[in-house]
Amino acid sequence: MAMEVRRRVPPPHGVAAPSGHPRRRSAAAAGSGGEMGERVRVQAGDALPLPIRHTNLIFSALFAASLVYLMRRWREKIRASTPLHVVSLAEIFAICGLVASLIYLLSFFGIAFVQSVVSNSDDEEDYIIDSTRRAQAPPAPAPCALLGNPAAAPEKMPEEDEEIVAEVVAGKIPSYVLETRLGDCRRAAGIRKEALRRITGREMDGLPLDGFDYASILGQCCELPVGYVQLPVGVAGPLLLDGRRLYVPMATTEGCLVASTNRGFKAIAESGGASSVVLKDGMTRAPAVRFPSARRAAELKGFLENPANFDTLATVFNRSSRFGRLQGVKCAMAGRNLYMRFTCSTGDAMGMNMVSKGVQNVLDYLQDDFPDMDVVSISGNFCSDKKSAAVNWIEGRGKSVVCEAVIKEEVVKKVLKTNVQAVVELNVIKNLAGSAVAGALGGFNAHASNIVTAIFIATGQDPAQNVESSQCITMLEAINDGKDLHISVTMPSIEVGTVGGGTQLASQSACLDLLGVKGANRESPGSNARLLATVVAGAVLAGELSLISAQAAGHLVQSHMKYNRSSRDMSKAAEEADRPKKC
Repeated sequence: MAMEVRRRVPPPHGVAAPSGHPRRRSAAAAGSGGEMGERVRVQAGDALPLPIRHTNLIFSALFAASLVYLMRRWREKIRASTPLHVVSLAEIFAICGLVASLIYLLSFFGIAFVQSVVSNSDDEEDYIIDSTRRAQAPPAPAPCALLGNPAAAPEKMPEEDEEIVAEVVAGKIPSYVLETRLGDCRRAAGIRKEALRRITGREMDGLPLDGFDYASILGQCCELPVGYVQLPVGVAGPLLLDGRRLYVPMATTEGCLVASTNRGFKAIAESGGASSVVLKDGMTRAPAVRFPSARRAAELKGFLENPANFDTLATVFNRSSRFGRLQGVKCAMAGRNLYMRFTCSTGDAMGMNMVSKGVQNVLDYLQDDFPDMDVVSISGNFCSDKKSAAVNWIEGRGKSVVCEAVIKEEVVKKVLKTNVQAVVELNVIKNLAGSAVAGALGGFNAHASNIVTAIFIATGQDPAQNVESSQCITMLEAINDGKDLHISVTMPSIEVGTVGGGTQLASQSACLDLLGVKGANRESPGSNARLLATVVAGAVLAGELSLISAQAAGHLVQSHMKYNRSSRDMSKAAEEADRPKKC
């Protein structure tokens, strides 16, 4: 996908910038979904000759002045018994000004309201519509046989699959046009896979083709599909969290992971359950802009961080979505470069597309007063998305969650097979001191990323956001005279959503439904995504508790040798592939 970014090329130093709207520059955002955006919509005020705030001020003042003048004149006429229909030239001008300003104000705010309702539906609807449109526009071809030459593609596709495969292999038909030309996503994937087999000489027998709805990923989840990868999904539970009993789906190929997490759930449940609190809920996007001088960059920084300007910025930002609401802006400078970290609520969506659209609105607005601002990128890595960064660890990104539980002494001994003093000491030496020695950034835990990744894959989240979502500090303390164990995990940047992206696929949607958080919550927008974030934190709490206990008891190696090693003769695996399997 690509975001169409409004960017004005700055004039040479000392030369005044031309007036009018900045020209558009198409910037391809290659890579992950977090770097993707949407096409900027034309706003109602884009056709005005003056900046919209100036026009609104003029007509508002005209309306108020005309109304006050006419009211005074009519009161004087009533007192003097003068007919109201007898008007002077000044009164005629006042009436015209009143009517003109009233028409403008009603029309402008009416158009803006209708535009926000009609054009800006909830984020998941925007995602589907815009993604489908992008999918219909073929990307730039790559010079390889599999992609082919779009200029040489025949207008009419051959009827037989064998003929199509041959032309794809020869480079006469681009592989990426198969879905559009054939109108059958399953058939297109099969032809593409066969062409790939002939080009590479690899059979790919273990990569299944049938049994998947390829139409469900068209334009939103994966391009150029040739099959799908099978991942087992285990379930751990029940997790007793905040009075709820939840069964947690985990997609993983690591033996012991689900079993270990399940043991942690058992220990938590037998001790009365866990509780959680969501500290923050806001997705971020940080564009990078450049000015002719550091002084000019500092002026914009001061403007954005001035509380008096927040309401204006929020009005401009919020018109991009019904759910996206600006929460704050934090800026940082590097020379004459300015990085603006916008934070906004995003409802039940993970929200990267939503916040990107709001940021684009603000950039367009700012360029009226800062014409020498050069928008370098809609994302300047101060966000920070899919990268380990201190700003996420300190400020938070997505959902910031704390989850805690008190594990009874008898449960520590019976279920976890260790004692309170041993696990507390191990946590200090391993998770705190050991991580500090390693120079860890947000990695003061045993294996939070294991649980986060397994749940992310099962529920259709972006697996790459495991990088920041797994930032976690695990704390263990002996309480009640050293008899019981208090354990907590603090995770400042869990990035999850229950709408959009992979959450719409059938398997992932079923896993969300198992947790009771499928889709958007219409009654309380955002509550489903927040609940999912607390489930992630609760599962991490259980996973940390179980692994630290296993290491304290010296059981880690034995359990992995038992559950994470296969005694199967792999040389016979190919021969057994087609045979019926029994547990």
